Amino acid sequence: MTVSNMALCCSSLLGHLSLTRLSVLRTNTITNSLYSARVSTCPSRFSLCRPYSSSKVRRGVGRYVSSRLQWVNNKYENFLKRRFPRFYQLYRTFFEGFKLLFSDANEVKRIKLKMHYERLHYKDLPYRDMEKLRQFRRHVIKAIPLVLISIPPFANYLVFVLMYFFPRQLLIPHFWTPKQQAEFREVYHSLRARYHWPVLKGLENTSNRVKDSQLQIHLKDLCAKVLRGENPRVSEILAVRGLFSGPPLGMKRMSVEQMRHISPLLFLTPRLPGFLISHRLNSHALELIQLDRALVRLGPHQLNDTEVRQACYLRGINSNGLEINQCREWLSQWLQVSSSLKDSEVSLLLHSIVFLSANYPGRH
Repeated sequence: MTVSNMALCCSSLLGHLSLTRLSVLRTNTITNSLYSARVSTCPSRFSLCRPYSSSKVRRGVGRYVSSRLQWVNNKYENFLKRRFPRFYQLYRTFFEGFKLLFSDANEVKRIKLKMHYERLHYKDLPYRDMEKLRQFRRHVIKAIPLVLISIPPFANYLVFVLMYFFPRQLLIPHFWTPKQQAEFREVYHSLRARYHWPVLKGLENTSNRVKDSQLQIHLKDLCAKVLRGENPRVSEILAVRGLFSGPPLGMKRMSVEQMRHISPLLFLTPRLPGFLISHRLNSHALELIQLDRALVRLGPHQLNDTEVRQACYLRGINSNGLEINQCREWLSQWLQVSSSLKDSEVSLLLHSIVFLSANYPGRH
């Protein structure tokens, strides 16, 4: 209803009420029925004014402003797409990345609230919730500098420059293009694969200090088999588990040099003091074995192809170069090892990254 219509309606109503009051003052011959008829017409006329409300006006204005802003944004994007296609790609990647990041933040908030109200521990969470928390925590740590840089006015242009020149080093996967994601995963895996040989040589050197002759033979045979380019069986890996719960290869008994070789397998920096490396390795190893247990509870067959490839990549192989059936077969072998280990034997799980992936197809 327009403003003029509302004014006419209100003036008519007021006039009608005035006439009624005058007639009451001048005569007493008006019957109750007539009075009731006059009053009964007021609600119907008043109802004509009711749809007009400030809240509806505000919503209407809000929708109009939103639609105009969307139109301006579309015009701006079309201009960038025609004139500056490469910049447009960065522009879209940047904003789509933030949308994904905020979506993940809302999902993590939901999981945290669930943990609080249901009094759940991290190890009790379903696999997908556990994986979401793990990924988000690592992404946020890496994204903090980017977010801080983008806060000041017009600083987003600096962010675009950083995205263009240093995407792998400074950005999280949310801000990578699909092509960059495939390329950077290859790069990170090649950096990880460089430490396969040092880890195996470190195990060979450590085997000379093993007092149990049977375990010493098993460990030397296992390392030799992998160095020859062969893939060991799950039973051969589990045969040496006794060496990885205490000295010389337990999590808190390994040499600092060996821990420095293992850290890059989990994408951790080896350039830290020994006690920090030991703490971080132990924390990540326990997180990984808890993740494996949650995956066993869920059932690996419940994962879609993307989740399977991501799970394999986290555990040591370059899943981009494998068929999905190969990925599922490898993940099954990994879970056979993992599900057989105790928390005190997680060192063997970290070394299994090398045992199971060093010679598997798609490793390079």
